[in-house]
Amino acid sequence: MAAVRTFPLVPRRRFVGVSFGRQRSLRRGQGDEVVGSRPYRPGDHVAWIDWAASARLSAARGTDEFVVREYLAQEAPRAAILVDRRPSLGLFGPETPWLDKPAAVRSAAEAIAASAVDALGEVAYLDHAAPDGRAFWLPPAGRRRIADVRSRLGETPFAAPPRSLELGLQALVRHGHVLPAGSFVFVLSDYLAPVRPAEWVRLRALRWDVVPVIVQDPRWEQSFPDVHGVVVPFADPVTGALAPTRFTRHEVRDLALEHERRLDRALKTFRHLGFDPVVVGTEDGVTPLAAWAARRQVLRRRAA
Repeated sequence: MAAVRTFPLVPRRRFVGVSFGRQRSLRRGQGDEVVGSRPYRPGDHVAWIDWAASARLSAARGTDEFVVREYLAQEAPRAAILVDRRPSLGLFGPETPWLDKPAAVRSAAEAIAASAVDALGEVAYLDHAAPDGRAFWLPPAGRRRIADVRSRLGETPFAAPPRSLELGLQALVRHGHVLPAGSFVFVLSDYLAPVRPAEWVRLRALRWDVVPVIVQDPRWEQSFPDVHGVVVPFADPVTGALAPTRFTRHEVRDLALEHERRLDRALKTFRHLGFDPVVVGTEDGVTPLAAWAARRQVLRRRAA
């Protein structure tokens, strides 16, 4: 298996994950961040003793007293990847000069899975593209999930029904018992079809760290090029049928404004819900996610 670039999964807040990882959690335990101290109890490790504090307390009381440091436990993140498999995510393909959305989705999903595993964590996967209408669910697991995600996204066509993203969010909530508070939930879609706000509110109520990953072509979906007076062949993403279309100057301007506002509304909605969206506009889905992690690291340092 080829190596996959990774990025740090930086939580917004302390979380409860899988023990013995690389992320600091809410729980006390073995780690490297001191959060307090307490009197020594039988069974405490000698290395935890704060000798300076013990000496001061012993001198003040005139007896032998020992104080130990308490640490935040090191835990591993648990992540889930939900992929929207509607036909619009199957555009535009490697043979066109525009964004190869399937490649961008695969790149981002593989990087997310590899990053969770790199932090000694586990990752789950879900999509709603099965022909029988049921969700395809892979429960949290370690390294083998990277290959599972790669295989699923490389073999299954983008032919899900119109409400597949909404159904996927509902299925993810049903599996919420394996995703503790603070789990990373990456939702990959182009978000061209609206989802009822209530579905997103359910995710927020579970206290997950939700990261919408918006995969859109920067020319045709985030905006619209100046193609007025030119016949442009548009393909239906479901049927593949071509429809030659000619635009006026005003239509081009209106479409550019409409698409820019659509993306801006999506970003504002997600941020209002307390989510942290990422926009992917190239086949390299790792770089925007790495930038997302870097921004979080800066914010964490400022808040410290």
